[in-house]
Amino acid sequence: MHAGDGTDERSVVAATVETPRAALVPDDTRVGAFFDVDNTIIRGASSFHLAVGLYGRGFFRKRDLVRFAVQQARYLTFGENRRQIDELRSRALEIMRGRSVAEVTAIAEDVYDEVLSLRIYPGTRALLDAHLAAGHAVWLVTATPVEIGELIARRLGTSGALGTVAEHENGFYTGRLVGDLLHGEAKANAVRALAEREGYDLSACHAYGDSTNDVPILSAVGHPCAINPDRRLRRHAAEVGWPVREFRSRRRQARRGVNAASLAGLAWAVAVVVRAVSRSVRRRLGAG
Repeated sequence: MHAGDGTDERSVVAATVETPRAALVPDDTRVGAFFDVDNTIIRGASSFHLAVGLYGRGFFRKRDLVRFAVQQARYLTFGENRRQIDELRSRALEIMRGRSVAEVTAIAEDVYDEVLSLRIYPGTRALLDAHLAAGHAVWLVTATPVEIGELIARRLGTSGALGTVAEHENGFYTGRLVGDLLHGEAKANAVRALAEREGYDLSACHAYGDSTNDVPILSAVGHPCAINPDRRLRRHAAEVGWPVREFRSRRRQARRGVNAASLAGLAWAVAVVVRAVSRSVRRRLGAG
């Protein structure tokens, strides 16, 4: 609870939790709830925190982590950008080529325990648990590698996860994707295919996302909801009448916090680059 908020967070969550319960449908209808992960369930980009964990175990070089840090800062400040996501994806696939799937999954377990579990929005977690209590199937739908999505899904006790599939052969990543990045319209297509397979009635289903890139998946269900939306999604939600849930405390405070985190990330990345350049210059001068 923040001073001056006037509302205890638990009261806000309790009111939110009533949403799926109030929308119960006949027993013969299967209902699914589909949750985006980054900035919807977990603050920031889960793949960035995995990258930090991989860096700490020698998977890639400092300049790669700097690049990821800059992308994370941009993501927190401005939201998702398809070109940046594609660049990050290509570099990440290149880094992961030849790495063991089992090793990466084990590291991801540690990253969840040490970092991701501490960055889950309590309001979103309460909403997710309410869907489970109502007997709904709950799926995470994310552009993050499916192994990471499935790990988070297991830890949260949900039905499973849909995610980007990185190809692997004999237990090692090849550096290629199976299909495309699960993003934008691809998320909606994956949910439609899952609904057909599992027998979900999409008109009775729920979906949650934070970005304008989640509009396709939100539009695919009968009960869409924007959680911690970026400006474009907030505007779209207002235009079409979608409910909005804000779990980042008061909006103004959240905006300051996000900007501060973004600036800190950028400052850290710049500092690393400056130090690296300085060392290079000193070595050259010394050699001269």
